Amino acid sequence: MSLTPQQIQSIAHLARLELSAGEIPVYADSLTRILGMVAQLEKADTAGIEPMAHPLEDQVQRLRPDTTTSPNARDLY
Repeated sequence: MSLTPQQIQSIAHLARLELSAGEIPVYADSLTRILGMVAQLEKADTAGIEPMAHPLEDQVQRLRPDTTTSPNARDLY
């Protein structure tokens, strides 16, 4: 699937980006390659695979203690 310059301009408008005429082919190529990768992922057989909430579901994350590291800026006023 190849994106047209009009589609790129429409996407740029939705994203509130201003693209020059020279940038449109670069974005068209990049977005077309991204969509190609997504199409490859869609072909993967995921039958029988249970969704995960997190990729490290079975591991415990080590978190730092929730403490302040700098003085409260409100105390300065």
